[in-house]
This record gives sequence, C-alpha cells and structure tokens, in this order.
Amino acid sequence: MNPTFSKVSAELKRGMSLAKCRKCGCMKGTLENLRASLPLLKVKDSPRLLQSVNEWLGQLEPMEYPCFGCKYCIPPEAMTMLTTQYPQLAAETLSSCEININKGSWPPVEGEYTIVDRSAPVAVSTLASAKLGDKILQLKPEGLCIVGQTETENIGIDKVIKNVVSNPSIRSLIVAGKDTEGHQSGRTLLALGKNGVDKNMRVIGSAGRRPILKNVTRQEVDAFRNQVTVDDMIGVENTRVLAKKITRLAREALPVSAAAGCGCTSSCCETSQTITTVIAALSPPVSRSAPLKAKKYRKSSIKLDRAGYFVILPQTGKGAILVEHYSYDNKLLRKIEGTSSRDIYLTIINNNWVTELGHAAYLGKELARAEMSMKNGNRFVQDGA
Repeated sequence: MNPTFSKVSAELKRGMSLAKCRKCGCMKGTLENLRASLPLLKVKDSPRLLQSVNEWLGQLEPMEYPCFGCKYCIPPEAMTMLTTQYPQLAAETLSSCEININKGSWPPVEGEYTIVDRSAPVAVSTLASAKLGDKILQLKPEGLCIVGQTETENIGIDKVIKNVVSNPSIRSLIVAGKDTEGHQSGRTLLALGKNGVDKNMRVIGSAGRRPILKNVTRQEVDAFRNQVTVDDMIGVENTRVLAKKITRLAREALPVSAAAGCGCTSSCCETSQTITTVIAALSPPVSRSAPLKAKKYRKSSIKLDRAGYFVILPQTGKGAILVEHYSYDNKLLRKIEGTSSRDIYLTIINNNWVTELGHAAYLGKELARAEMSMKNGNRFVQDGA
C-alpha cells in the first residue's frame, strides 16, 4: 500500500481499538470526511483505504462527546498525514453546512452553551473544559452573555463566529480552560482575532491541525474581528479569576453603535439580521483623513419611526428606568424596565423595536440622561426628538 495510506490506516486502526475513540466526534468526523474526500484522489490505493473507512464507520458506537480532549488526538493526526502529502485535500476534508441555522432565535447555531443575558457584552469559550462553564455560572458574574465549549479548530469556530456576529451586544470573547493539543481551538481563536484568514479561509498563524473555516464567509470573519476582542486566558480554570475578568471587561465595554451581521449569503446559512446590521450596511464609509464637520439639524429633522415612540420614566425609588413603547395611535405596546440604560437600549435594538437610525441615537442619548439624572438626584425631563 502507498506509504502515506499505510500510516493513515495504522493510526486510524489504532484509534478504532480504543473505546474512547469509537465514541468520539473526532473519529466520526474524520471517517466521514475521508469517505467524502478519498474518491477525489486518483491514487491506486484510495479504494482500499476507503473500504477500511466504511468498515470503521460501521463499528462506531453512539457518540458521547464531540472531543475527548486527548493530548494526542489520533484522528486529526492521521488526517494531517494525508493532507500533508496531498495538500489539495486540505479543504475538501472538511464539510460545509454541517451546522444548523435557526433563523428565528439567538443564538442561530446550536451548541454546548448556556445563555445568561443576551444583551451583555462578554462571551466565554471554555474550550475543552466540559465542567468549567457550569462552575462559572454558579458565580453569576456581571456582564456574561453566553458561555460554552469550543472543541474543534474549524466547525467549532464557525459556530462561534455565527453566534457572535448575530449579536452586536458581544464585544469581548474570553478563551479559557483546557486547549486540546491536536485541535488547538483556543489558539486558533487567538490567531483568528490577530491575523484573520487567507484566501483559502485558513486561519493565519494557527497551529491547529485543520483550521479551515468552511461554514462562514470572509465578510463574517471580518465582522467578527471588528466586533470583538479575543482575550487569552487559555489554561485558566480558576472561576473567581474568570468571573472578575468578565465583570471588568463588561464595565470597560464600549457602547454598541452598529455591528455587521453574519454576512452569509448562502441559502443554507442565511440568518435574520438585527436592525443594527441594516444600519451598518447603510452607513457611508468613514474618511480616515480629515474629520467631517457635523451639520446643524433641527429637532424636527429626525424621521418618525414606524415602530412607534418611547416614553422614559426614571424610577428613583427603585433605582430603575421604566420605558413605555407606544404606537402612534397612543396604544401601549410594551414596557421595558432595567437598571442600566445600556441594557435597555440593547434590549430595544435586539428586539427590532426601533427601526430608524436617528431614533436609535436619540433613544440612547435620552436613556443615558435619565440614568445620569438618577445618579445625581436631578429631575429628568425627556427631550423632544
């Protein structure tokens, strides 16, 4: 047999002799990818290896974990042997559209995560540390949006990108916990934030086995890199240290002005975009030379929002702000209450209850004034638009 095929076959056979590998998503994904890619190789021994792959697929046990977190992960190591010898298969050995998109909710991609507060600015990936997320949740850190695992350097990161860019509230992504030696999903996320991807959608500077992103677009990658800062806490499993970092990043987070949506145009990966995505798409490019001098506008120049208008009512006794949303026939549509102006306006934006850029800017300004008046003990009078 071809020497490379012999090594690949021996490694996979060794893996299939281990109970942990037969139950692992790494082995399942590798065998499925080999089944799809081997017919593309016009090499004499391809059919023979393909026959073994089909036999091993039949011997797999029900999957118990996407990745067991082994220091030496046999399936990706075997695949690396193949793609090193036949680099044309590097991208073909990963499938696209393996992630399911739910257009009607956030996050749009299913995964091993827990949502805490969708309007909060900090997301946490615990990489391969399965129990770390639950321990963080017990401390209830302020500013945590979502926490979950990222175990692979390709599809796992595809999912992270999809979920982050579809929520403009997220400004920081902490990568913590155990990073697997083979996949290096954490280090790949750091490399992605620093370097982006090349023309083949391979994460530049990643030491992961196959850091090729096939379920996202370049526009989504650019949006991800512009939206969030990836914070390196790889190896840290001290939950109190992580909780303090989450709270600090949340307090330092800049207000969201506009964020790009997922940017995906394929029919299988289309997601619904928030109103801030539309605002970003319609905004003119910013000059990086001389600043543009602001024009003077009358208050009445702000376009009426077809979604209705808002009445802001500080509740000093409760330490909260109540916002009432009305239609233009003065019908009360809903009430939103919160202790932070940021939480309130992000809740309104993320639910598409404001549809005009000028109205969104006005709302943010007035909510900030209301919050400041409560802190200073002053009377708040809402300004006209």
